[in-house]
Amino acid sequence: MATGKIGVTTENIFPVIKKFLYSDHEIFLRELVSNAIDATQKLKTLSSFGDFKGELGEMNVKVTVDKKNGTLTISDHGIGMDADDVDKYINQIAFSGAEEFLAKYKDTANSIIGHFGLGFYSAFMVSKKVEIRSLSYKDGAKGIQWVCDGSPEYEMKEIDKTERGTDIILYIDDDNKEFLEQSRIDTLLKKYCRFLPVPVISGKEQEWKDGKYVDTDKDKVINATEPLWTKKPADLKDEDYLKFYHELRPGEEDPMFWIHLNVDYPFTLTGILYFPKIKSNIDIQHNRIQLYCNQVYVTDQVEGVVPEFMMLMQGVIDSPDIPLNVSRSYLQADQQVKKISSYISKKVAEKLDKMFKDNRQEFEKKWDDIEVFIKYGMLTDEKFYDASKKFFLLKDVNDSYYTLEEYRKLVEANQTDKEGNIIYLYASDKSNQYSYIQGAEEKGYNVLLMNGQLDQHIVGMFESKLEKTRFVRVDSDTPDRLISKADDKKADITPMEADMLTTIFRTQLPEIKDTNIVVEYNALSENDSPAVVTQNEMMRRMKDMAAMQPGMNFYGQMPDMYSLVINTEHKAVKEIIKDAEESIGGEIEPIRKETESFNSQISELREKLSEKDADKNTLNKQISDLEAEVTKNRSKEEEIIKNYAADIDNVKQIIDLALLQNGLLKGEALSAFIRRSASLL
Repeated sequence: MATGKIGVTTENIFPVIKKFLYSDHEIFLRELVSNAIDATQKLKTLSSFGDFKGELGEMNVKVTVDKKNGTLTISDHGIGMDADDVDKYINQIAFSGAEEFLAKYKDTANSIIGHFGLGFYSAFMVSKKVEIRSLSYKDGAKGIQWVCDGSPEYEMKEIDKTERGTDIILYIDDDNKEFLEQSRIDTLLKKYCRFLPVPVISGKEQEWKDGKYVDTDKDKVINATEPLWTKKPADLKDEDYLKFYHELRPGEEDPMFWIHLNVDYPFTLTGILYFPKIKSNIDIQHNRIQLYCNQVYVTDQVEGVVPEFMMLMQGVIDSPDIPLNVSRSYLQADQQVKKISSYISKKVAEKLDKMFKDNRQEFEKKWDDIEVFIKYGMLTDEKFYDASKKFFLLKDVNDSYYTLEEYRKLVEANQTDKEGNIIYLYASDKSNQYSYIQGAEEKGYNVLLMNGQLDQHIVGMFESKLEKTRFVRVDSDTPDRLISKADDKKADITPMEADMLTTIFRTQLPEIKDTNIVVEYNALSENDSPAVVTQNEMMRRMKDMAAMQPGMNFYGQMPDMYSLVINTEHKAVKEIIKDAEESIGGEIEPIRKETESFNSQISELREKLSEKDADKNTLNKQISDLEAEVTKNRSKEEEIIKNYAADIDNVKQIIDLALLQNGLLKGEALSAFIRRSASLL
């Protein structure tokens, strides 16, 4: 019997392993089973090269729970170890047998999982003692037993062992008794080992008998040794892909389509990525895609390997070329990872492009379900944007679909403004913005539907990337002013009529919390509404962005800004102007003339102020007195118009109809509108 000290650089290596090296205690089972798989695969490789001429026998890994004795055993019939191997690979921490083996059999041994020598020591995270019983495949080898209680001291001796391979026996400590429950072990094996290339046996199959489940004589194999992604796409049918998807994501509806990845240069990568139906909200779960390394589950935190926008996808990717840290739980960023990420993005774009070209009609049917994914990708990945421009679709309010190039050709003749910008009109709510859409369509304009949660960002992106292009929401102005033309019609009213009209409507506007409404007038068609409420495009965008980006709080705290645009060509508005002139024009005109006189005097006095010998104090006093008179006159004029407008039901009715159209008429004002409407009947 031999004793000794494990070759470590610090006496505190075990506390480090227990507390810091691994992110989760349950990882120990993956590491030990992976080592057993390695040992099995090594023997197969040696046999194929003729370096092992014996019988392989049963090549499986067995996990045995012994609750009575408090042990968990991982057994294999692989390459085994002799005393020299134990001394080299167990007693010298971080010297990996896999690395040495790979160097010798690098062309055929890519199924060897381990890259580090610390995997075995994860056993001490859950054990008060660990025992190794092993017999090497080498001719004349003696069985060896190694025992360690979690300190640097160990004991090693020869034993009688007749079966080739290794048993790792864990004496589970009091804090980790959960790992002596068969159900817990089976759950972990299904999580980490369900696709390992060697059968993993855990307990027995069960059957229902006499009102309960009882063990049968049949071993329970946890894993599928040939998962779907390891097979050739040509050998698979749609039913195979769907069955595998539901094994990964039980209970979910069928995916829309999938991509089978298979590349061996300049890196090795296989896998299957599925496009699920995405709900209205972007549901980014960072556990939808599972990363494997030679069929060993590594993690479902695949940031870096998979582009961010593909977190909406589901499935598996498997690559031995992704660098992992010693616990295999965290990815290490390097150029290889970036290349893999770029490749996956490229393959997804190619798949979408092929679907579009092969069957555009089917692609359009899927568009509403996949557009969030594509938009997210275009916003976050420049290369994906470049690839997606060819198949990106714009959808209008009549459910017609256009590529970016098709749509530009469709609207450029009629929707180009006087400055040469092509205006893309869009609605965000077909129902609430129906009348605005109708007004735009009557002008011969096409209106897009952009009601997705990413569309605000998409609008900004396209405006920055598409030449001379502006997006304008259909309710941001009147139909005549949505796209400014050289021949825009001006309102044909006098300054006094304009002032009266503005004041009549402004003074009758109801107060709406956190909302400012300014009154404008414009010469629309006589068939258009007498008034319409619009919202400035840029201010609305700023408010919308502020709601999503905390750094823009300044805009978020500003009131909502709307315009009440009065149509001076409408019959009812013309009558209001005419009646106002007849009723209060006589009162207002002398006040306005006096105001004009005051303003003229103010202008003259201001000119005198610039003279060299001017008496500035006297002149400033005179200007101040005249300005006070102007203010007094304006207040007097406004009071006359306000009192007059208060009794005109038509004014209130026109205002309320415009507010109602925009969803701004609520509460008491809405109730008053209903009563007034009933009385007008």
